Amino acid sequence: MNKQDIINRLKEFPYSKDEYWVITGSAMVLYGIREMTHDIDMGCTSLMADQLDKDGYVSTLTESGNRKFFIEDDIEIFENWKYGSVERIDDIPVLSLVGLIEMKKSLGRDKDYRDISLIKEFMEKPNK
Repeated sequence: MNKQDIINRLKEFPYSKDEYWVITGSAMVLYGIREMTHDIDMGCTSLMADQLDKDGYVSTLTESGNRKFFIEDDIEIFENWKYGSVERIDDIPVLSLVGLIEMKKSLGRDKDYRDISLIKEFMEKPNK
């Protein structure tokens, strides 16, 4: 999925933009750090997670005890997974760059450290 694919998909998403935020690789695509991602990862409030439960979406529990939802084949939503603040890109709520770095550090995988380097490089560019 490219940036426009993500925006188009989330325009159709029937939940309040005040209750969710885009995270990880899909956030990097929205910022223009990456060109593509394979799905949309999001965080959400407990209020939205409760609504997802009521709407019949399947969830599993994460190690922290929060719910993780699978919305069709292309969206995964993690309850209360948020670092830092949320910004808007084309009216889509997206985790801040600083928050993305914190999130990637907490994940600690090799690919996350590579992403941290890309994010920091992006932050240093003039006129980003």
